[in-house]
Parts: sequence; structure tokens; C-alpha cells
Amino acid sequence: MGSIYKPKYRDKDGKVKVSSIYWIKYYTNGRPIRESSHSPKHEIAKRALKIREGRSAQGLPLGINLEKVTFDELANDYINDYQLNKRRSIETARHLVKHLSDFFYGMRAVEIGTDKVRAYLAFRNKQVESVGRTVANASLNRELEALKRMLNLGRQACKVAHLPYIKMLEEDNIRTGYFEHDEFLALREALPDYVKVPVTIAYYTGMRSNEILNLCWDQVNLEDGKILLSSEQTKNKSPRMIFLTGELLQVLMIARETREQAYSHCPWVCQKDGERLQSFKKSWKTALKLVGLEGRLFHDFRRTAVRNMVRAGIPEKVAMSISGHKTRSIFDRYNIVSESDLKTAAEKINALNSVTGKVTGKVERFEGEMRTSNYYN
Repeated sequence: MGSIYKPKYRDKDGKVKVSSIYWIKYYTNGRPIRESSHSPKHEIAKRALKIREGRSAQGLPLGINLEKVTFDELANDYINDYQLNKRRSIETARHLVKHLSDFFYGMRAVEIGTDKVRAYLAFRNKQVESVGRTVANASLNRELEALKRMLNLGRQACKVAHLPYIKMLEEDNIRTGYFEHDEFLALREALPDYVKVPVTIAYYTGMRSNEILNLCWDQVNLEDGKILLSSEQTKNKSPRMIFLTGELLQVLMIARETREQAYSHCPWVCQKDGERLQSFKKSWKTALKLVGLEGRLFHDFRRTAVRNMVRAGIPEKVAMSISGHKTRSIFDRYNIVSESDLKTAAEKINALNSVTGKVTGKVERFEGEMRTSNYYN
């Protein structure tokens, strides 16, 4: 049975004094182990003792310096994990760590509990309020997910013994934007020529913006009419094949002719003056304002492509393969229902009811005729 105590000692004058720091005593394999909790708080010492006894019972490493592990060390391990796995979103990870560090920097891992997580959320909201802004629940959830990942990595490395309960916030800001075909045509017409290629690819295929802007001509086979994306280029690390037909194929053929005539050295499908197209935010905003579609996102083309494929009757498994969605839940989120969809559904229901009503009337008339003819007698 473990115990918590404050050890006694003699000062330089020989007087007996009691330490302000709690120590813990527990047993492993029948051998007593004494260890400082490094804290004058009984609750922290109690928590440390519980952790030690739990790990000892499970035969796990006790980690004598477990209480010395800090948030900073966990954050470094988190970034190292991104680097080792060559994850392309490492800059996003660093951005999340920066926000978390504003509050947790220097804090010991054993102190990060549910209460500290709640305090962090309050801190973040106050932080942005000071500059007249608000932080979305989705942004806070990404930060909390990063913190949970850090703690899980710490547990795997025997640096963290207890994972606090971290509740995610409700997100009600899931975007549902999409482009109708006439909106796409109007927007494309208002954009510069060098932006029309990526916009057309996005509308017809649902490819992500980075997949489009990183696309090279050696991945596009216009003769066979297909695009090949390697696993290194896709977000979910799964290779994809996308076939080209109709207008999209024509646009890419014109783009290749332009490139061969003026910029034969350029390997990029989306280029401006022979250089890889990096961004077109300014042109995008200008065109949106011109056609009255302010607030739309380039990513809305991804939702549009999924919606169009489903409405064209393409099997969902095939549509997911084209768009690069691995999970059904995310695919369903992108499958937007519009007012026209609802109207079409209502018209189909009405047509069905009309047919049913006619059939019911005929059946009733038939039964009436049969009764008057004494068929049932």
C-alpha cells in the first residue's frame, strides 16, 4: 500500500524541520520506492502515487522523471512525428503548436488536465477578442486534436501516464457552397486566361487545389485522356487515375498547345508566363465580385464535382475514387442538396401520388362494379 508524506530533516543548526514538498512511497516487485512529487500540493502527490501504482500493477515502465516532462517536449515529439512520416501538413502542425504554446509553454505534462484544457479555451477566446475577432469552434477543435495527439505520443513513449478527458466543441460552420453550371461559366469568363485551366479542372474533377497547382504535363496523357496522381501528391496518400473527356479534355489540349508554342521548358500544367502558378487570390476575388458571387471558395468546386457526379448517376464508390475521398462520412458532407434537388424530389413525389391516385380510383371503381354485379354474393 503506497503512502504520501513530508520527510523530516535537520537544518544547519540541528533543528528538526518538515519539508514543504510531498513525497510518495510505493512498491514494485515487493521493493519499496520513495520519490519526490516536486510539489507542495497534496492532490498532485496523490495523483503521482496513483500513476506509479497503476503502472507498477501493469508492469509498465515507472518513469521516475515522469513529472518532469513538459508540454514543450511533447510538442517537439509531435513535430518530429510529422517530419518522420513526411506529412505535408507540417506547417499547419507548427501553426497549431504556436497557439497551444501561448498557454501551455513550460507547463508540466502531469498538470495538463480537463480543467487546464477548459482554461485554454477561455484564454484563446479572450486572446482573439482583444483584437476584435472571434475564433471558430472548428479552429479550436483542430488545436485540441493536436494536443490530444501530443499526449497520445507521450503515452506511447512512456512520458505520459494519464490522458485527460478532452471534449470536442460542436461545429456548426461546415461549408456547403457549390457552383451551378451557369455560375461556373460566368466566373470562368471573368477570370484571366491563366486561371481558367485550374478552375476547369476543379469543376470537372473535384481535385484539390494543391493537386491541381502541382500537376505536371508528364502526368497528363491527352492521347489516352487521363491524369495520373501519385500517392505523394494526394492528401490521403492513395494514387488516383482521372479520365478526361469533353470540355475538360479540350481545355487541356489548348493549354498544352500554348505551352509548346511559348513555354516548352515549363513542366507545369497551370502556369503564368512560363512559371508555376502559385496563387490567384486577387484575380479570384475580383472575378467573384464582378459576377456577384462574393464569398465563394475555390474549394467549393470540390463539393460541386461530388454533387454533379452523384446526380449524373455515377456509383458512389467510383465518384469517391475520382474525388479522392476515403471515408463515406466526408463524401456525404460534400454531396450537397440544393433547392432544385428538393424541388425535383417534390415533383417526383407528386407525380407518384398522381399515378397512385389514378390506380386507387380505378381499383375502387372496379370493386364498386363488382359489388353491384353481385360478384361477392
